[in-house]
Amino acid sequence: MRLWSLHPKYLDPQGLVALWRESLLAQKVLSGATRGYKNHPQLNRFRETSDPLASLGYYLSAVAEEATRRGYKFDATKILKKSSRVAKIPVTRGQLQFEGQHLFKKLKARNPQRLKALLKIKRIQPHPSFRPTPGKIHDWERSIAP
Repeated sequence: MRLWSLHPKYLDPQGLVALWRESLLAQKVLSGATRGYKNHPQLNRFRETSDPLASLGYYLSAVAEEATRRGYKFDATKILKKSSRVAKIPVTRGQLQFEGQHLFKKLKARNPQRLKALLKIKRIQPHPSFRPTPGKIHDWERSIAP
């Protein structure tokens, strides 16, 4: 499961669809509708908020908005708790940089044209759910970081 901290506008079509599906799975986990992935470390960011389902609903809404902007039809009625007012979740700049590099590696193989356009970006913007803070890669990511 990858719940990207970076803005969904950077994802290629496959990445955007995968993010939507994985975010809906995360929503099921947080709502208690499934037994799998209960201990997935990326979910802790949402669990630590005052209203995890609202925070994930906000996250999903931004993904759905990006899909709509691109002409896709994601079913936003699947979002259990829509909210336009949630506290932004901190994400370190090191985490954003790591995720950017991770995405670039995926795009190198999957969508080189998309990668070429993204390489011109100087600073990757976070997903609207997140607020950048100073710091290195998050602890939960270090197990797979190079």
